[in-house]
Amino acid sequence: MKDVDQLERFPLGRIVMTKGVHLSIATDQLVVALLRHAKGDWGDVCDEDRHTNEESLTRGFRLLSEYRSLDNTKFWIISEADRSCTTILLPEEY
Repeated sequence: MKDVDQLERFPLGRIVMTKGVHLSIATDQLVVALLRHAKGDWGDVCDEDRHTNEESLTRGFRLLSEYRSLDNTKFWIISEADRSCTTILLPEEY
C-alpha cells in the first residue's frame, strides 16, 4: 500500500479551519475531504474551476475544492498558491 504522502499531488502546508467549520462539520468528514483535495479530487466545483485547478498545479496558483458534509453543508478547501497553508471554510465565511 502506498504511503498517503505519495498519493498527494501537492503539499497542504499548515491546515486551518474557520469557527463555522469547526462547529458544523465532523472531523472525520474533514479528513476525507482533505485527502480528496490533496489527491486532486476537487469535489463539486464547476468544470471551469476544475480546469483552473489543474492549471494551477503546474503554475503555482491557489487551489479551490468544494465538498458537502453528510448533512449537506457546503464547505470549501483552499490551498494558497505557495502551498504554505490550506484553509477549510464555509462559503459565507469567505
